[in-house]
Amino acid sequence: MPRIEKILNYIDGEWKESSAREVVNPATGELLAQTPLSPRKDVDTAAQVAKQALQSWRRTPVQDRVQYLFRLKRLMDENIDEISRTITMECGKTLDEARAEMRRAIENVEVACGTPILSQGWVSEDIASGIDEHMIRQPVGVCAVIVPFNFPGMIPFWYLPYALACGNTCLVKQSEKVPKTMQVVFRLVEQIGLPKGVLNLVNGAKEAVDGILDHPDIRAVSFVGSTPVARYVFSRAAANGKRAQCQGGAKNPVVILPDADMNMATAIIADSAFGCAGQRCLAVSLVITVAEARQTFTDLISEAARNRVVGYGLDEGVQMGPVISAQARDRIEGLVDESIKEGSKAVVDGRAAVINGYEKGSFIRPTVLVDLPPDGKITRTEIFGPVLGMIHVDTLEEALLFVNGGEYGNQASIFTSSGAAARKFRYEANAGNIGINIGVAAPMAFFPFSGWRESFFGDLHGQGKDAVDFFTQKKVVIERWPREWSRKF
Repeated sequence: MPRIEKILNYIDGEWKESSAREVVNPATGELLAQTPLSPRKDVDTAAQVAKQALQSWRRTPVQDRVQYLFRLKRLMDENIDEISRTITMECGKTLDEARAEMRRAIENVEVACGTPILSQGWVSEDIASGIDEHMIRQPVGVCAVIVPFNFPGMIPFWYLPYALACGNTCLVKQSEKVPKTMQVVFRLVEQIGLPKGVLNLVNGAKEAVDGILDHPDIRAVSFVGSTPVARYVFSRAAANGKRAQCQGGAKNPVVILPDADMNMATAIIADSAFGCAGQRCLAVSLVITVAEARQTFTDLISEAARNRVVGYGLDEGVQMGPVISAQARDRIEGLVDESIKEGSKAVVDGRAAVINGYEKGSFIRPTVLVDLPPDGKITRTEIFGPVLGMIHVDTLEEALLFVNGGEYGNQASIFTSSGAAARKFRYEANAGNIGINIGVAAPMAFFPFSGWRESFFGDLHGQGKDAVDFFTQKKVVIERWPREWSRKF
């Protein structure tokens, strides 16, 4: 039995208790922890200490601020296995998937260490006779990061290292479903010597989120989650005068042309659709086969789905773990039921999965649905589970119409050996992240994590230069020094 941990908030450099709820291992059903559901007063306390810390932190030279990130990067490298095992236990993904997640987190810390260059301003001398003009960047103020359950180690690092490096103070609100990962990370944060109040952790649910959105001292909000909640967070933050970047949901299509390398496409798409049990915003969930690609790819992906090893992510050889909870499993199975009633066919049916030794786990095996109705609910709905739907068209033009007809725009991919087809797709597909023979088009940390339409609300995305732009406000200085004044000296 795992040790039952009491999750704490981290405010003003100290660990603090609050009211709690249970956290359960989704593979074993065992109780892992008691996590706080922090009320507004906890958010207010964190915001107040962050505001106080801001005055000295923003005056700390940027080259000194990033030294803390260098130390944090080293500690994250040294403790990656402990953090990864924690992710697997509370989130359900395999240990290899958890390690890959943390590598992405560390990559963002590395890029944020380049903030002394990324945050430089501009200067134009003599814009008029004797007049110079400068643009300088200054911190926004107190920032909040609200993150989801599916990548508890990586997604906070799309934002927090950039916020700190740019001179802001920060408050992290982790998902109440997976609070243990940030407990481990903040134990490392304690060791890097940050001034008290610069980085704070508040656990909780909607009340904590609303406390962040309404707090007058919090000036910027970063969010990742479902589209309805992203829209809510963005609109409420904007109504309160805050800048916001809100990543929403997705329904990521992939187009398979007849000239694609079918074996490569199958392996990559299986990893995309079923990796992390389909619980990622870049998971392929809809395949559009073109012309004679239909039967070949259907046969291959069905075989890959049947053969995927499902179990507890800490066990050797497991390729896919459970979904986050029994409620999530029931919702996913309900969507599959509804799709079959609408006319689709389950060529691989992962419902009612039972894993030996883990009968209390929230498992659903990989599922492949063919002949989806173009206007069916599951064709347009973000499933967030290991379910791959398939439809068929005759031409690339028809496929693009379908890709662009959906409400989301997080990712779209194509598998082909034709450069012309790939360029047409890259040019015309309405999505923020495009994959060419890529199943998970996840940008490196020095590129923005893009997203269009209902998949993103805001202007500036996470990661790289976009993050520096988001976490700084531009100040333009126009100055004249009359010549007669200089004669006095």
